[in-house]
Amino acid sequence: MRAKASVEADVSQVAVRNDSGVTGTGRPARRVARSVGAVFAGLLVNALLSTGTDAVLHATGIYPPVGQPMSDALFGLATAYRVVFGILGFYVTARLAPDRPMRHVLWLGVVGLALSTLGAVATWGKGPEFGPTWYPLLLIATVMPCAWVGGRLGEARLSAARRT
Repeated sequence: MRAKASVEADVSQVAVRNDSGVTGTGRPARRVARSVGAVFAGLLVNALLSTGTDAVLHATGIYPPVGQPMSDALFGLATAYRVVFGILGFYVTARLAPDRPMRHVLWLGVVGLALSTLGAVATWGKGPEFGPTWYPLLLIATVMPCAWVGGRLGEARLSAARRT
């Protein structure tokens, strides 16, 4: 009889631990959805801002028409705002993450690294309308530093919010 009571107590402790998410097993589907949503939101912020800015600069004549070669200086401008938008996207991911913001930011960094690499492979040697060879390499090289900066800014903001 005593052994049975002991087993029941152990089972209830495991159930409590799983429901709280402490063990990492049995994570509620809502938390997983929030994690995926945080990563997707950061990616979406970056993609929409970058492509939107590209479209505005093409429409205003700052950039030449799509498919026409651009100067290195204009690719430098594109790199600059992509770095800023990248940091903002990583910041959004860190702020929306249900827990462990830097882990979410690093996952987005891996996605960004993969997408940047695919873009470089797809456009490599295709002609001057796809830009200089340094441009996709620089985009690849800036992903993880942008992730770190955006993630740290998001963590700092979360820490400040918790203190108040």
